[in-house]
This record gives sequence, C-alpha cells and structure tokens, in this order.
Amino acid sequence: MNLNTTALSRAANEARGLAMDAVHACNSGHLGLPLGCAEIGAVLYGHALSHNPADPKWLNRDRFILSAGHGSMFLYGWLHLSGYASVDHEQVKKFRVLHSRTPGHPEFHETAGVEATTGPLGQGISNAVGYAVSQKMAAAKFNTSAHTILDNHIVALAGDGCMQEGVAMEAAGFAGHYKLDNLILIYDSNDVTLDAMANASQSEDAAKRFEAIEWNVQTVDGHDMAAFLAAFEKAKAATGKPQLIIAKTLIGKGIPEVAGTAKAHGEGGAKFIEGARKALGLPESEHFFVSAETRAFFAGHAKSLAAKYDAWKTTFTAWQTANPALAKELATSLSGEVPADLLAKIPAFPTDAKIATRKAGSDVLQPVADAVPNLIGGSADLYGSTLNYINSSKDFTPANWSGRNIRFGIREHGMCGIMNGIAYDGIFRASGATFLVFADYCRGSIRLAALSGLGTIYIFTHDSVGVGEDGPTHQPVETVSGLRVIPNLDVIRPADPEETAGAFAAALARNNGPTLLALTRQVVPMLNEASVQTRREGVFKGGYILVNETGALKTILLAAGSEVQHAVAAAKTLGEGVRVVSIPSFYRFDQQPQSYRDEVLPPSCRKRVAIEAGVSALWWKYVGLDGKVIGIDRFGISAPGNKVMEILGMTAQSVVDAAKSLA
Repeated sequence: MNLNTTALSRAANEARGLAMDAVHACNSGHLGLPLGCAEIGAVLYGHALSHNPADPKWLNRDRFILSAGHGSMFLYGWLHLSGYASVDHEQVKKFRVLHSRTPGHPEFHETAGVEATTGPLGQGISNAVGYAVSQKMAAAKFNTSAHTILDNHIVALAGDGCMQEGVAMEAAGFAGHYKLDNLILIYDSNDVTLDAMANASQSEDAAKRFEAIEWNVQTVDGHDMAAFLAAFEKAKAATGKPQLIIAKTLIGKGIPEVAGTAKAHGEGGAKFIEGARKALGLPESEHFFVSAETRAFFAGHAKSLAAKYDAWKTTFTAWQTANPALAKELATSLSGEVPADLLAKIPAFPTDAKIATRKAGSDVLQPVADAVPNLIGGSADLYGSTLNYINSSKDFTPANWSGRNIRFGIREHGMCGIMNGIAYDGIFRASGATFLVFADYCRGSIRLAALSGLGTIYIFTHDSVGVGEDGPTHQPVETVSGLRVIPNLDVIRPADPEETAGAFAAALARNNGPTLLALTRQVVPMLNEASVQTRREGVFKGGYILVNETGALKTILLAAGSEVQHAVAAAKTLGEGVRVVSIPSFYRFDQQPQSYRDEVLPPSCRKRVAIEAGVSALWWKYVGLDGKVIGIDRFGISAPGNKVMEILGMTAQSVVDAAKSLA
C-alpha cells in the first residue's frame, strides 16, 4: 500500500483551502463536497488512480467522473494539484469567472481532465456506466492474447442527490445486470441534502439496495485514508460485479460552524473561512495556498505515473506493429471519421416501395453498420418495434462484450445517459431507440448531449398521431417541436425511405452534436418527384425543393415527414405555379447560407402553406404572417391511424383548402 498519509493529509487540507478561497472569491459555489471528500480526493489523485496529467486523453487511463458536479472545486482542486495544465493556479483563482476553464459545473471539452459534463444529479452515474460499457467493448475488440492495451477502471463520485435520481438507479440496475466489474462508484454518504438532513426524504438502506441489484458493496470511513484505499484496491481487484464504496463523510469538514449540516452544502460556510483556514494551518497572508512540499509530492507522483504510462506506450507500440488492421480501426474510431461514400453504400429503394420510415431505417442501418464498424445500437426493450437491431452482430452481454446490440430494458433515461458515457469515451458511436413520445423521459440526457457536442444518435419511432389506436398517451404531437428548440440538437424527420437513407448518413457524418431521427410506424409512399440523389442530399441541407413549379411561382407548400406526401398531392390538385419544399431538418436548413434559403423559399413568394402532424408554432418562421400552418394543436385520439390523421386535418385536401384561402 505504501500510503504517504502525512503528505496526503497536508494536500487534503490545502485542497480544502483552495475550495474555500475559490468559493469565497466569487461569492457562489458549493463547499460541502470538496471539503467533505478531501481525503478521498487525496487518495485517488495522490495514489490510486491510473492517469497521466501530461496526457489527459491517455487511452488506458482510469476515468474519473464527478457525478455530483456541483462540487466542481473538488475536481478542479485535484486536477490542479496533480499538474494538469488546463487547471493552473490562475484558473483556480478564476473559479466561476467568465471564460475560465473552471466553470460552475464541470464541462466536457472545456477543461482537460473533465470526463463528462455533470451537475444535473445522477447523470454522471449513468455516464460512468456508459464509459464502463465502452471500455468493456473496446477491450474485447482490441486486446489480444499477446497485448493488453485496455484494462482500466471507471470511477465515479456521487452524493445523496445523485443516488435519489431515477436516471442513476436505472443505470445502476443496468450495470448490475451486465456485471460491469470495471465500474467503481463512490457514494459520498454524508446524510445531508440541500434543504435538510437526508432522513427528511430517504430511509432506504443503500448497501442492501445495491446488493439486491448485483453490486458488491463496502462501507468505510471516508476520512480514513488507509481504510478508503484498502476498499478501493479491493474494488479494483474484484471481478464479476460493479463495485460500490459507501464513504461516510462529514459534509463541510473543516468549517465547524456548518460542518455536518445542510448549510454546508453550498456557500453557507464561506463567511467562516478565515477561522477555518487558520485551524487547518493555512497561512493567513496567502490565499489559494499550495505548499512547496505538496508541489514536490505531486511532482514525484507524476513521475511515477509517467513511468507506468511509458511502459504502457511500449506495449501499445508493440500491439500496433503486431495488429495493423486493428490499429487502423482504432485510429479511425477515435478520429470520428466515417466513409466519404457512405451514402453510396446504401442501396436505393424500389421506386414503388411503400414502407414505414422505421422499416426503411432498419434496411439502411445494415449497410451503414457494415461500413461503420464502431457504430453500436441499443433499444429500450423495443427492438421489435423500433427495428434498429444490427443483424450482423449479436447482443452485448457479459459472455459477449463485443456484441453491438444493447438491450437497455425499460430504462429510457438511463439508456440516453449511458449513451452519453459511450460517446464521451470517444471510441464508439452510440445509437439508441425508443418511441418518440418517450423522449421526454430522456430529455435531461439529450440536452446534455447537445450541450457537450456528443455525436449520439437517437432512433425514435412512432413519431405522430399515426400511431393510431394507442391513443393520445402515445401520440407525440408536441414532441418534435419540443426537441427542435434544444440548441445543437439536429432533429430529422424524413419523408420517405430515400430521405431516411440521407438522415442516417447525415447523423453519422455529424460529430459535434447529437442527431434525433423521428421515424414513422405507418407506411409512406416513395416521393419519386425528385431523384434519389436530390432527396438524400437534400437531408444534408435540411430543406430542398422536392417539386418544382411549372410556370411562374405562385405558392409554396412546405412539410416534413409523413405529411410531405399530402403537400405533393395538393400541388397536383392546385396546378401550375406550386412548389413543394420538404424540410426534414429545421436545424440544418437554418444553418444554410441565406442565398440557399432564399433560393428554396424566395422572399417574393408570400403565399405559403405548411403541414405537419404536430404543434404548429415553429412553422410560422417559414410561412410568414401571410401564410398558413396546418398542424395539430391539441392531443390526439384513439382510432386507426389513418382515421386520426383525417379527423385532425392531415390531408391533401386541407392543404388545398388553405392554399385557396390565401389572397
């Protein structure tokens, strides 16, 4: 063990001082966790974690995720002491300051050493599970009998708030079932939540709860560094189950006036820091103090870590030489590249095809999965309906870590949080499926994927009132618009199988944000009015001219998804001068140059009608004040899908009537 408790105790108190000074300087933040978990941080970053501050993205590092992201000064403090260049002394002083690398909650891409954007409680636990899945898959795919290049662990630190969130327990249940023994969850059990003592809102036995879902559990004094290290090393050595370490801590330890109370959770103790700093032996004249002894200790530890890193690099180089094809595949996966000719690898559909876009999606997925071997898929107990199973592979299981199909169970939010963890790891492209109406169960994780620029892909089917007899509980009238307003989320609602092919290719070509494919259960016709190439490439632009007008342009009909067919039929009835524009992606169309948007929607033509089987609000930006929108601004009804569509006005005749009513 050889734990230098003297050096680490000094470092723990200096980390407490950094947190106190940072929170006091900006008059905001959370002191409770950084102070209460200081000894845990000292053991992790000063002894137990396998990482390299000089190479924060080292492939075989242990991943540390601070699920309780409000305690961000815990992470920033230990990254700073460890020697991460991204969190130098000035950045610690700029905690929560505009444009600093130490924002209020940890943000992926912003700060090297931050593995996930956390803060919304419980998300980090599901992200850690995703990381564990990714590393199990990667080890199965890339390790060989001669060379082990991946054998790391995923470590997450969570508090009572994280443990109460549903997304965390969905992911924990998944992890136990799949025996993710590379996952270690540290539960900062301080018996306090923000409002009150934890017993005001919880009474369960956490140890028994996790044991019941197939976790190994240890309980230790979180301030006893030797005891914590023993538990952590036991967890690292264990196999067959994920590991929970319940660390009993004193929230706000170091500030006696608030320690152990709800007031310690936030900045309540900041006004007492001068006395606290003095009691900890920190100099009164120097804030943000780190002793020369602590600097020297971590410099020495960095050299030890670098030696292990160099030994791994030797193994990795030998692996690359012995396995050039695997090495190339890994490099391609990490780069995020997809074949430039991906669209060409998707066969064209028969011109007389009449299938649902969910079925078209299934047909498209197979050649796409062959062309992009790092694409993995999952479903929330709905493969038989979402049709997104990768046929060339098998299920991901403890007996087959290389399976590309993940059965998430009825855990929609957990699924999307786990997908984020896979995406953060950067080796595999994660996709997952459920019914579109359940996107609201997933929204927190979807939002974080957009915020973090993750290339996750959501294959959400049963996209409208066309669901029919299942009724309004399963008919997502407002959902597509609600998702379209999330910044950096590309929502694509394709109109026919060829647009569906374009949608899958566009989703995979995008690696700076998530894409959601909204697919139909009901069949749709082929829109042969435009060529296969026009429809597929039109998706990449977000909107395009599907039907050109004959003669002078008089009217523009706009639509998305399954309602485009009605705009096409209406144009035939209305006669010459009518243009049909398909807009499968508002996000992409709005990013096009103004010249292109004006070419598709000439400002001179103000007679416009839009139709979509959903709420109408977002379409007005395209039709203008002189136009009309045919939408569904109410909940649906239970009846056969085609009858529901007819009753709610989703017909070609509705478009014709609206167009004729315009001056």
